[in-house]
Amino acid sequence: MRVLAVASNTFREAVRDKVLYVLLFFAGVTILGSKALGWISIGQDIKIVKDISLAAITVFGVLISIFVGTSLIYKEIDKRTLYTILCRPLHRYEFVLGKYLGLSFLLALVTGVMTGVACVYVIVLGGTLDGTFFEAILLIYVELLLITAFAVLLSAVTSPILGALIVFSLFVLCNATNILIDLPQQVKGTGFKQVLETIYYLVPNLSNFDIRAEAANGRAVPAAYILWTILYGAGYTVMLLVLASLAFQDKDV
Repeated sequence: MRVLAVASNTFREAVRDKVLYVLLFFAGVTILGSKALGWISIGQDIKIVKDISLAAITVFGVLISIFVGTSLIYKEIDKRTLYTILCRPLHRYEFVLGKYLGLSFLLALVTGVMTGVACVYVIVLGGTLDGTFFEAILLIYVELLLITAFAVLLSAVTSPILGALIVFSLFVLCNATNILIDLPQQVKGTGFKQVLETIYYLVPNLSNFDIRAEAANGRAVPAAYILWTILYGAGYTVMLLVLASLAFQDKDV
């Protein structure tokens, strides 16, 4: 109940954040404007609309995770409201988990809103939606939960600006992890190669969550792959939340 109380309060605060509505506005503009690119490829407009809609949900969901998540704990410390909260019978890990759950609820809401806009738009344009499209949405949400966990971790150890830069950089890196092993011939056999390969196996491969091409073309994705990817994301998310709890436990506030 203590965790849910923190989560509820976090959700209410995040909903009032003006940045949220600015990002949602641009997400809606991107989804509705995707038809313009569909005119370039005759007969492929619905596929392009689906692909861009899924990309918009991903990008703007990540931006919401970064801008809101990296300031969750730091804002409480800066406003000194954290001292009042921690005076109550509340463990620090419960506070971190509550903050994370509150932002997760917010992401579920905004993902649902963006998905609703995309679905209505596709249907109005004469397209159809299948299970793969909604599976793509599910994997996007799991990816957002992972990014949010990392944002909460950074919120516990650094400032929002630096945290946002680090999380965004990690998001870009984790979507292109193949560059860490597809190295030029000059690098192979060096110590630098070992370092890059270690990073490759440590950071999550976010491209695993991307099934936009399959969703846009209506190709089925094996249920085993969907389940494996969800468990993959959950494993990294739990690890990051544990690290966030430990970092906040040792923080001198």
